[in-house]
Amino acid sequence: MTSSTTAWTVAPEPVDSPDALALWRAYYTEVSDRWYLLHEDRRTDPDELEREIAAGAEGGLTPPDGRLLVARYGGTPAGTAGVRRTADPAVAELTRVFLLPDQRGKGGAALLVAAAEDAARALGASRLVLDTRGDLVEARTLYARLGYEETAPHNDEPYAEHWFAKNLG
Repeated sequence: MTSSTTAWTVAPEPVDSPDALALWRAYYTEVSDRWYLLHEDRRTDPDELEREIAAGAEGGLTPPDGRLLVARYGGTPAGTAGVRRTADPAVAELTRVFLLPDQRGKGGAALLVAAAEDAARALGASRLVLDTRGDLVEARTLYARLGYEETAPHNDEPYAEHWFAKNLG
């Protein structure tokens, strides 16, 4: 293990913990602002941001059907990944993979995804699926590097533009 990975810990956490809520806010703010800046040359309206954060906080990531994982770097909250069951008991969905900008490039994303894969197996899944947007190039690169293959759409989410899957053998 390299010195950059020894500082990382990843553990399940309630979606309503203060750290999880702060990371959800950071995640949603970043992905929403990126979309609006790309498509409408503006940041997210603050009122819309608050409504969407409140509406999506749980995200299906509570036991027994889901898990939210929080990564910490040197003990400080740094990122999240979520896993939730789908209608097919053999398939789980990976969502909300996020690292704070100042924590990127330190090996945490791969550790988060590996922990999410373990959580999916614990939920009984043998396959993990995910979707992402076209502008989230870093995410698509990460998933491909970690063995996820681009697939046909598995959902009709309004912002999904790329779909990936990985068998969890």
